[in-house]
Amino acid sequence: MPVGSRNETVAGSMPKLVAYTIDGHAIDIRPAPLERDWMDATDQRFAYRCLPLNIANAHGWELLCPSGFSARWDGLNHKETVRVKADLGTHAPAASHFGHGILTFHVPCLFRTDPGFDLFVTGPINRPKDAIAPLSGVIETDWSPYTFTMNWRFTRSNTKIRFERGEPYCHVFPVERGALERITPEVMPLSKAPALEREFKLWSEGRSTFNADLQQPGSEAAQQRWQKTYFRGVNPSGEEARADHRSRLRLKDFDEKD
Repeated sequence: MPVGSRNETVAGSMPKLVAYTIDGHAIDIRPAPLERDWMDATDQRFAYRCLPLNIANAHGWELLCPSGFSARWDGLNHKETVRVKADLGTHAPAASHFGHGILTFHVPCLFRTDPGFDLFVTGPINRPKDAIAPLSGVIETDWSPYTFTMNWRFTRSNTKIRFERGEPYCHVFPVERGALERITPEVMPLSKAPALEREFKLWSEGRSTFNADLQQPGSEAAQQRWQKTYFRGVNPSGEEARADHRSRLRLKDFDEKD
């Protein structure tokens, strides 16, 4: 789709996300992986049993640092109070631009989405980092000719933080503009949805029994180790919940075009 195009997406065509790199720059971007170091380190990798966590991990694309650097904030508000030190022989991909303990990455490209789609820009999902936290934004990338920055805010002063070469510093995914505003939120008693209530009670009772049986060596629950009904996309009654249930995302790599 050409930059600046306002034409409707052709019916039946595949939606696109294009990263137009600024001349003289390069971008290292990849589908966000499922794996996380801290999840690998959990006992028997139990963190991967949480399907919502797995799906969120891979829900978009990650931008990677072209070089490593360290930074420190002294707790004051002007720009000079964030000090960035590039690794030897490299140029740091982040700088102090706004002050107030904010570290800024300049993203070297213009993203373009299909008409009616914005780009949600945030930090790497489920990758906590000590002493600094990512800030999020939503950008109208179906028309905007403006670059954006990825910003992190220090949460503790006088603490050195570090980004390694190849470490994700930004996570992006398209969202349909106005979709949230079309939703009508409601609150009502669970008893008003008898089929849902029935499945919930089956799950709740089964969960209590399963957790009790886990303490019994050799029990079926101890052999299973965890309940997999949500992971498999079935209700507690055994009925398939949704034909389009996902247990893994498989996003495409960015193709390089001349």
